[in-house]
Amino acid sequence: MGIRNWWQHRREPLRVIIFEADTPTGKAFDVVLLWSIVASVLVVMLESVPTLRAHYSTVLRTFEWIFTLLFTVEYLLRLAIVPRPSAYARSFFGVVDLLSILPSYISLLIPGAQSLMVVRGLRLLRVFRVLKLARFRSEGRLLALALYDSRHKITVFVTTVITLVTLIGALMYLIEGEESGFDSVPRGMYWAIVTLTTVGYGDISPQSWLGQTFASLVMIMGYGIIAVPTGIVTAALTQAGEPRPVDTRVCPQCVAEGHDIDAKHCKYCGAGLIY
Repeated sequence: MGIRNWWQHRREPLRVIIFEADTPTGKAFDVVLLWSIVASVLVVMLESVPTLRAHYSTVLRTFEWIFTLLFTVEYLLRLAIVPRPSAYARSFFGVVDLLSILPSYISLLIPGAQSLMVVRGLRLLRVFRVLKLARFRSEGRLLALALYDSRHKITVFVTTVITLVTLIGALMYLIEGEESGFDSVPRGMYWAIVTLTTVGYGDISPQSWLGQTFASLVMIMGYGIIAVPTGIVTAALTQAGEPRPVDTRVCPQCVAEGHDIDAKHCKYCGAGLIY
């Protein structure tokens, strides 16, 4: 009972430190966490350089495991502190936190898997909470809503582009043939994608006057196609209006974020918000 009572008294202060960014201790914890994330990603990047790996492999691997163990303890603490661990584990940051530590353990079975730890860079999104940039969270939520509202139009657009790419690839295969590098319809489709997106690698190109004329039309068409999704999302953003401001408070029950400034309760589970 002594240990349980001690934990109950420490649980809420730890939750405030780890999950909240509006308190001095919470902000200090997040700042230290962000710098640790930056350092861990830097270690992974340096380890991928052959010359550095050859001379400092042991040192880099040691630091890599130190960061992994620290992040593992942090992840387990987050699970232990929240009343509903499954809610945190399924949240965006919960999934990212888990993915940031798994590669190190997987590398014990699959050498080289530790390179996947660059996913830790996603944890830097916590900087929006630390620096009180909550207004950018509301802007991001508005953009996500606009993309969601435009999903049907975007689906139609993508389907149309895929159909065009197939037709253009087949035509270029018939016009140019194997002599010019268009040895199959998929190869022609690859050229069509590169051309329509205005990338223009130049690894294959039409040689005949008919193929070059057709290619010119496809290039002009590409400029128009690129503008379509931009217009769709812009129209959705205009209809959505101005975003409502949100703050950095975290629900103590479901760990949800992005609540309105004047909110008293969590919009997802109804629990009371602190501060």
